[in-house]
Amino acid sequence: MAEPRWGALVMAYGTPRSLDEVEAYYTHIRHGRPPTPELLQQLIARYEAIGGTSPLNEITQAEADGIQARLHALRPEVYQVYLGMKHAHPFIGDAIRQMADDGIRRAVTLVLAPHYASMSVGAYQAAAADAAAPLGVALCHIDHWYDVPAFLDLLADRVQEALQRFPAPERVHVVFTAHSLPQRILAAGDPYPEQLRATGQAVGERLGLRDVSFGWQSAGRTPEPWLGPDILEILRSLAAAGKRDVLICPAGFVSDHLEVLYDIDIECQALARDLGMHLERTASLNADPRFLDILAAQIDRRARAEEAHA
Repeated sequence: MAEPRWGALVMAYGTPRSLDEVEAYYTHIRHGRPPTPELLQQLIARYEAIGGTSPLNEITQAEADGIQARLHALRPEVYQVYLGMKHAHPFIGDAIRQMADDGIRRAVTLVLAPHYASMSVGAYQAAAADAAAPLGVALCHIDHWYDVPAFLDLLADRVQEALQRFPAPERVHVVFTAHSLPQRILAAGDPYPEQLRATGQAVGERLGLRDVSFGWQSAGRTPEPWLGPDILEILRSLAAAGKRDVLICPAGFVSDHLEVLYDIDIECQALARDLGMHLERTASLNADPRFLDILAAQIDRRARAEEAHA
């Protein structure tokens, strides 16, 4: 007798596939409000600075394919992975509709972001739930995986590798970052900041790091205040305090995309040079086999837990 089938919905932010798609992409992010010509040109210029397009779509597809292969190895013919993007094709709703067309009636969802925030992971989950409800697809969510030991071990290895690029690794200040969000999440008791800190502290304990801090990057261009301090402010403060060797570990980002390739590799590096600092960052996890092992195991564990309680 065949085991029951599960869908696995892997969700990510998405990115335009060409410069021609940037305006539609930006408009979608802005909830249907087109950007001003100035804002549009600024975003296009950032994509041009990293080569014209972001590799995020290809990386995300490779991650989904790798998760599929591992889930098949765990339980053949049970899992089918679907990829859904928040702001680009294939959209989350498209993935859910394909799942329903394939006859799948229950699925595990996983967002490619380790820390939970109501405005990030929670928004992905809400979009999936809205699409799934009328189609009779039952969803169970993985809210976070920031504290999974294997993930922390992998992140610690990335930090250790990057520290070797400095002449005196013991003198390096390590900054753990994640994507900033509006400060109003704090009033609701959102766990996002505490989860980033917990990740960084756990990695620091594994490596015996003594000189660490936590910050935010890539804040949106809206009038309301966003979580801080911003990574650029942190670099200025560290330089003023006499720190010259700094490593950024963007622990909230798992793949190379604009917030890593531009915001850190170009914008932060330019500031660091002006400040006379040696700045490095940890390599993104992307489709690292160890990383995909972790994600597949989380999906399988969640599905088995649901089966145990059925």
